[in-house]
Amino acid sequence: MEYTQLGRTGLKVSRLVLGTMNFGPQTDEADSHAIMDAALDAGINFFDTANVYGWGENKGRTETIIGNWFAKGGERREKVVLATKVYGNMGPDGAAWPNHDKLSAVNIRRAVDASLKRLQTDYIDVYQFHHIDRATPFEEIWQAIDVLVQQGKILYVGSSNFPGYKIAQANEIAARRGGTIGLVSEQCLYNLFERRAEMEVIPAAQDYGLGVIPWSPLHGGLLGGVIKKEVEGGRRSSGRAADSLNDPAVRSKIQAYEDLLDKHGLEPGEAALAWLLTRPGVTGPIVGPRTAGQLESALRATELELSEELLAGLDEIFPGPGPSPEAFAW
Repeated sequence: MEYTQLGRTGLKVSRLVLGTMNFGPQTDEADSHAIMDAALDAGINFFDTANVYGWGENKGRTETIIGNWFAKGGERREKVVLATKVYGNMGPDGAAWPNHDKLSAVNIRRAVDASLKRLQTDYIDVYQFHHIDRATPFEEIWQAIDVLVQQGKILYVGSSNFPGYKIAQANEIAARRGGTIGLVSEQCLYNLFERRAEMEVIPAAQDYGLGVIPWSPLHGGLLGGVIKKEVEGGRRSSGRAADSLNDPAVRSKIQAYEDLLDKHGLEPGEAALAWLLTRPGVTGPIVGPRTAGQLESALRATELELSEELLAGLDEIFPGPGPSPEAFAW
């Protein structure tokens, strides 16, 4: 496993990030623990979760599963760079109870303590804002964060789903306050099919020294060989992939993509991850395996070297927006 610095920090993280969103809803606790053990054995040291994972009446369940894994010992917690998120409503009855969501100082304080309890740890390495909060000024947010850093409860702060201008605003206000390192990472939707982040988000992240952590690297399975699986196994795609394939133009693109990778003898899902690892500013994509086999496939992606010919072919099928602002200015 290769490692890189997380943005402008001295923190070393693996080029693959273990996403845990399926732990609980899709994968039971025993299998989740086995996947985390396998990831750690393979050298993945960056684990990502969120307080709302588990969803609905089970929100918080994923953090609890991770906490039970840490409690097994064996330096599991010490070896892991742990990232979790705050924003979603964590009210006990599931309703949008006031001050149980978003980024007010009171909710940040409450959410951190609750996550620490579920995760069975006394600190979080990277505490991420899951979404922008239009109602809370960054002065308030950073004041709350400063207290938590001083208390040793969190070490770094990252964002998720932020537009470029909010990354800039957050870090400019942090700089004016002084003593606050500001955002060090941005977790955004980015993959071969969805490249809009190249317009503003990734340039902003690079200028401000944030590591970019792409989520949904296979775009809901669309880039994982869905047409090939239909033909070979008779298994119909579902969810976002199925909805997208109903569009003839999308199906044509995905067919061309799978044909290109078949020509080069590569598996689509592994190539899609490998492509992200070639992209400027990317720390590492989040992989969210439901099974040990899916984790093994993701690990193979780190060993792939994509030729210039293949990269050019992928750009032809999935052209990016081009440099900003030229892409939209003229």
